[in-house]
Amino acid sequence: MAGLWHDLGKFRSGFQVYIRQTNDPDAHIEGKLPSRSDKTHSAAGALHALRSFPRKFGSGSDRVARALAYVIAGHHAGLADWTGLDVRLLGGGKPDAEREYVEAVAQCETDDADLLGLPEGFDLRAACARIPGIAEARTEPLAVSLWVRMLFSALVDADFLDTEAFYDSTKTRERSGFPPLTWYHERLDAYLNALVAQVAKEGRADDPVMRARASVLSACRTKATFPPGVFSLTVPTGGGKTLASLAFALAHAVAHGLDRVVVAIPYTSIVEQTADIFSEVFGRANIVEHHSQSDAGDDGRETARSRLACENWDAPLVVTTNVQLLESLFASRTSRCRKLHNLVRSVVVLDEAQLLPASFLQPILDALRLLVRHYGATLVLCTATQPVLTDSRRFDPRQSLRGLPPPTPIVEEPARLYAALERVRFEWPADWQTTVALSEVAARVASEECVLAVVNTRADAAELVAAVDARAATHDREPTLHLSAAMCGQHRADRIQEIRDRLAARGRGVDTRPLRVVSTQLIEAGVDIDFPVVYRALAGLDSIAQAAGRCNREGHNGPRGGRVVVFVRSIPAPLEALRAGAQATVSALGQGAPDVLTPADFERYFPLYYGNFDSRDQRCIVDLLRGNADFSFDFRTAAQKFRLVDDENQVSLVVPYVGLEEIPGEASPAMLHVRAIEHGQAQRWRLRALQRYIVSMRYREVSEAQAHGDVRELLPGLFLLLDTLRYDTKLGLLRDGQPIGVATLVQ
Repeated sequence: MAGLWHDLGKFRSGFQVYIRQTNDPDAHIEGKLPSRSDKTHSAAGALHALRSFPRKFGSGSDRVARALAYVIAGHHAGLADWTGLDVRLLGGGKPDAEREYVEAVAQCETDDADLLGLPEGFDLRAACARIPGIAEARTEPLAVSLWVRMLFSALVDADFLDTEAFYDSTKTRERSGFPPLTWYHERLDAYLNALVAQVAKEGRADDPVMRARASVLSACRTKATFPPGVFSLTVPTGGGKTLASLAFALAHAVAHGLDRVVVAIPYTSIVEQTADIFSEVFGRANIVEHHSQSDAGDDGRETARSRLACENWDAPLVVTTNVQLLESLFASRTSRCRKLHNLVRSVVVLDEAQLLPASFLQPILDALRLLVRHYGATLVLCTATQPVLTDSRRFDPRQSLRGLPPPTPIVEEPARLYAALERVRFEWPADWQTTVALSEVAARVASEECVLAVVNTRADAAELVAAVDARAATHDREPTLHLSAAMCGQHRADRIQEIRDRLAARGRGVDTRPLRVVSTQLIEAGVDIDFPVVYRALAGLDSIAQAAGRCNREGHNGPRGGRVVVFVRSIPAPLEALRAGAQATVSALGQGAPDVLTPADFERYFPLYYGNFDSRDQRCIVDLLRGNADFSFDFRTAAQKFRLVDDENQVSLVVPYVGLEEIPGEASPAMLHVRAIEHGQAQRWRLRALQRYIVSMRYREVSEAQAHGDVRELLPGLFLLLDTLRYDTKLGLLRDGQPIGVATLVQ
C-alpha cells in the first residue's frame, strides 16, 4: 500500500504539466517549495491512508493509517514527529494538503480508480498481528517505531532505485555483480590457510601468540554452525579478532542462508585499516567501505558500484562505523534510513563493543535486540574487554534496564586465552589522585628508544610532543611523531603508515633512529602497531587494555616482555565518559592493582563504569519512540537527539594537507575537488571524497577566521582554509600557534 499510494499526488494535473516540461532528473523531489506549489505530492497518499482505513474499518484503524502516513508523507522530507505531521495533513483552514489530495483523487478516479482501493481480502486484524512486537510495548518499547522505520526504509530505497533505473540504467547494472557469500567464505578460508602455512614454514607455529590465534580461529569456525542469535567473541588484543570474527560471520551467513555481513567499527581510521585488510583477501571492488571519510576513487577505495551500494548497503560485505550503523537505526532522513531493511537477515559484527556510549546504551541495546529477535539478524559482540551488555541482572533493577539476550560465547574459556597471551606487565601510579606534570612524563618518554605515549586530549598531546622534542634535542635530536584529530584523515593515515614502516625497519635492524610517538586514543582500538613500551594516561580500564594491545603485540619480547606505564593526568569536566572511566578504574584497581589484566578485572570495572551515569538514556530516546495505542512517535526529534558524536555547532574545514605520495607542484586531490565544487559540481561522492582532508572546527572559530580572510565558505557548513601557515605538518590545525579546539576525546 505504501508503494501504491506514496506518489498519489502526482496525478494532479499541475504536476503532470510540470514534469513533462522539464528534463531535470530531480524534478520529482520535493524541497522547500512555496505554498500551493504544483510540485508537492507526498501529502495526498498520506491523507488517503488516513481517510481510507477509518472509512472501511472504523476509528480503531487509525494507528495503522498513521504508520502509512508517516512513510508516505516523509518519503522525500524524512520521518516527522506526529504532532508536526498532524498539523501538516489535518490542520484547519483547508490546508494545502487537502487541496493536493482532492485534486489527485479526482484525477486518479478517472485514470486508475482501482489504485485507490485497499487490496482485496485485506484483513486488518491479521495485518496488525504481524507487526513485530506490537503486543510487547512494555518489554520491547521500540518494536513498533522500528517497524515503521523499516517500512520507511523499504519504501524510500525502492523509490530511489526505481527512479534511478528510469533515468540511468547503467547505475542499475553497476549495483549488481557482487560475488555470492559462498565466494567470500571460500576466498577467506584459502587466505587464512595460506597464512597458517606461511607461519609453519617460518617455524613460528608453536609461538604462544600463533597458537592462541589458531585456537581463536578454530573456535570461530566451529561455532559458526550454531543457530542465529547473539554471540560474544572475547579475545585479548593481538589475538586475531579481525579475520577470525569475519571467518565466523561468513561461515555463519553461508550456513544459515543469511544475506550479508556488516562489520561496524568505532573509529574511521580503523575502518580504513580493516577495509585494507579485507581488500587483500577479496579485492577492493568486492567490499563496501562506508563512513564519513569514504574516498571516492582517488586511491581506488571506492568504485562506481560500491559508491552506489553505500547508499543502501545492498552488498555481501560492508565495513562501516558505529556512527553510521547506530545513528541509522534512529535516523529520520531518507538517505540515512534507506539501508535499514538490508540489515534484515544479516550478520552484524560490533567490533570493540565496549565503546558503545553509556549515555545511549539503552536505546542501542533495545534496537539491536529487535534486529535479532524480529528481523533474523545475528549479532557478534567482538571485544578484548567484554562489557556488561547481555546480562540484565547486572544492571540496576530500579532503572528497569534491558540488556541483550545471553550470548553464545565463541571462545569458551577466555581466561585461559588471556593467560596464553600475556605479553605485557603494567606499572600503575603510586598515587591515583596526584596529577603528574607533562614535563615529568616527557623526561621518561624521551629516555626511551622506541615508545608510544597515549594521552586523553589534543592539548596534552601537543604539549607532550613539544616537551619530548625539547628533551630529545639535548641528545639524539630525533623529532617526536604526533597523532590526533587536529590532523585530517589523510594526514593521520600517512603518519600511521610512517610509524609502521619505521617499526618494521627497526625490527630488521636497518633503522636505528629513536622512534617516539605521542597520540590521543585514536591509535588504540585496532591500529596494528607494536611498541616495546607504552605510556598511558589514566582512563577507563578498557582504554588502558587497548593501549596495552599496541605493546609487544607479536610477543617478540617474550611473555610479559612489554611495559605499560600508567600515569595520572587531570581530565576536563566536559569529558564525562572519560572521567567516569578513570573513576571506575581507580575503584576497580585502586586497592590492589595487578601487573596483568584478566577478564575478572573487567567484570568488576564495567558495572562501576556504567554506575557513574545517572541514565543509560540521557536524551530520553526511548520515551520519544515508545510504543503506544495511537502510533504517535517523535521520529524527527529522536533523530536530532540521537547523536553519538556531538557535532552541533561544528563545521567542516578543508585543510591544505599534501600527502606523502603527492607530486610537488601538482594540484592535490583535495584541491581538485574544491575547484569542482566551486564550479557547481558538489556531488555527494565528491563531498565524501573531500572528507579525508577535513578537520572539524567550531563555527564561532571559523567565523572569526573568515572575518580575517583566512577561511572561505564553499557550501553551507563547508569551509576552505586559505592560510596555509595555520596547518602544521606535525600537529595539524593550529590557532595562534597552538592546536585548535576544545581538549576532547578523539571520536
